[in-house]
Amino acid sequence: MKYIYITNGRADKVPQYQELHDQLKEIPHPYEVYTTLGEGDATRFVRLYCDLHPEEEVCFVACGGNGIINEVATGLVGYSESLASCSQKATAFNSGSKKQNSKFTMAILYIGGTTKDILINFPGRNFFSVKEMLAGCVTPVDIIKVNDSYCLNVCNIGFNSKVASRANELVAKGKSAHEAYTRGVVNAILTSRYNRIKVTVDGERITRGFMVLCTLANGRRVGGEFNCAPNAKVDDGLIEVCLFRAMSLLRLLVLVPLYRKGEHIGSKPGWNKVIYRQAREVEVSSKDLIDVYLDGELLTGSHFEVKVLPGALPLRLPPVNGQ
Repeated sequence: MKYIYITNGRADKVPQYQELHDQLKEIPHPYEVYTTLGEGDATRFVRLYCDLHPEEEVCFVACGGNGIINEVATGLVGYSESLASCSQKATAFNSGSKKQNSKFTMAILYIGGTTKDILINFPGRNFFSVKEMLAGCVTPVDIIKVNDSYCLNVCNIGFNSKVASRANELVAKGKSAHEAYTRGVVNAILTSRYNRIKVTVDGERITRGFMVLCTLANGRRVGGEFNCAPNAKVDDGLIEVCLFRAMSLLRLLVLVPLYRKGEHIGSKPGWNKVIYRQAREVEVSSKDLIDVYLDGELLTGSHFEVKVLPGALPLRLPPVNGQ
């Protein structure tokens, strides 16, 4: 098995990447390091490598946060979507049982990232250690397909996409992820509480009039601290759909702290305003152009077809608690 560690173009400016190289020198194994040339390059690299080396067994290791993780996953699943047929239903990854392997797989090293929302879905695992990663085994996990793009964690529509867009701007200016996302929430409360967007879940339309936000989740958390989908599992073959209908500013301000803690579903303040569904396919449309935000990628359009690909991503997970 060969390991290709994929880092972003700013790797030389992040101290943690020197720690990565130190770890690699300590553990002999066949590997190379690829530094991306810009946005989207990790996806292009993974697809091209798979095309040119079809007989190799390779694990692509995404080194960073949500953005690089999404790019590597998109490259791998986009190249071989048929992997989903390998596992019609992914087995629970916390059981410690043996997992099936694939020729091309993916792993994650959280090094130099700004947020680690995706890692919350895998408790008790060390995503900071090369040694732990090498000792892991492959588990098929779900991924969400949005038109021709992919989402491993959460897809945001409406209010949340406005939050994420503003947060990205602030992070680029040097703000911490926590401060950027909090300020993004404040900005969205003032500017993005009324969105006329149609959302259809497995053939059932769940929107009437304006909506505040909608999350289509594979994972549980977004923005570093908001537990948007507390019931989500990355291996159940389902999308967690949570939609907030339009509401007064006061009511929204009451719901935001519950949304942060994952207590918004079934809450009294959310009565008849918070709609929750589990789905396999979702359709999102609008008469106007809207932004959809997924794992660091911003998509603009007026129609989005969303579906879950069960077990489509062969992910190498470190052992639970090092065992």
